[in-house]
Amino acid sequence: MTKLFRLIDRFVQSSDWKTISLLKTCTCMVGVLLGLTVAEKHKKPVAAAALMVFLMTYIPLMSKLFTLLIEDGKTSSRDFTI
Repeated sequence: MTKLFRLIDRFVQSSDWKTISLLKTCTCMVGVLLGLTVAEKHKKPVAAAALMVFLMTYIPLMSKLFTLLIEDGKTSSRDFTI
């Protein structure tokens, strides 16, 4: 298991944001496909569990992002215009 985690660390460190984005998209689609297999009577509890896991992971990620933005002094919305 340690070798697997080291391999994953190396993969992530050698990846740019586009690669990570593709990885996240693939993972999301696996979740959608698995969600389609859930029986109708179990969909609400599964959705509630998924929402909780999403919130427990999303909030710390966004907190980290906003902390970095504040540290860099890039809190102005004009920095993100295309």
